Amino acid sequence: MPYDPPADFVALRTGDGSFTLRSEQLGEQYHSIHGAVLEGTHVYIKAGLERAGKEEVDVLEVGLGTGLNLLLTWIRCLEGKYRVRYTALEPFPVSNEQLEALAHCNDLAWPGLHDPFMERMGATNDGWHTAIGGLSFRKLVASVLEQEAEEAYDVIYFDAFAPTVQPELWTVEVFQRMHRALRPGGALVTYCAKGEVRRAMIAAGFSVKRHKGPPGKAHMLRAVRPGTH
Repeated sequence: MPYDPPADFVALRTGDGSFTLRSEQLGEQYHSIHGAVLEGTHVYIKAGLERAGKEEVDVLEVGLGTGLNLLLTWIRCLEGKYRVRYTALEPFPVSNEQLEALAHCNDLAWPGLHDPFMERMGATNDGWHTAIGGLSFRKLVASVLEQEAEEAYDVIYFDAFAPTVQPELWTVEVFQRMHRALRPGGALVTYCAKGEVRRAMIAAGFSVKRHKGPPGKAHMLRAVRPGTH
């Protein structure tokens, strides 16, 4: 059954003091309850962006959600470490009211990013926003099942809800699309380390390794498209 977003998502403070959104109906949240910022930094920045091996990076995020991974990437750009072209897929955008309640920019000590962040999160077209601080951004209100890009990205942040909630997004077909979307040598990183997910990635052509997970999780997965940049 396709994912149908419930109406009961509310802000929840996680273990590192930052907020996420949780639905009791789903029994699921957007980020780890052990630390939203810690999880995003460990999985997507440390294992993804920082291991891309280049300063100019094309990123695809599957599941923009509350925009936390976007902000974590943006801050690295503002620090002068990277220049990033960031494409985010999100068929179920989070409301402005929920984003305000999360206060991600304040939590990350970058309150000056609030207005441009809200503008990008609330975008209603798929055009590129003016680059700020080394980051260009576009939001596509589309599912990964519609993704047809080929060799366009260096890193994929795969941050969909868990397979128990969105099983249709963790299939061989989806990972084949992700494999095509990555440049040779590019990597897909995700918090999920389930055996069936790893096997689907391998069937799609990835070289997959389990790595130490963020707080509260034993492992995460890093899947590389074989080849060199």
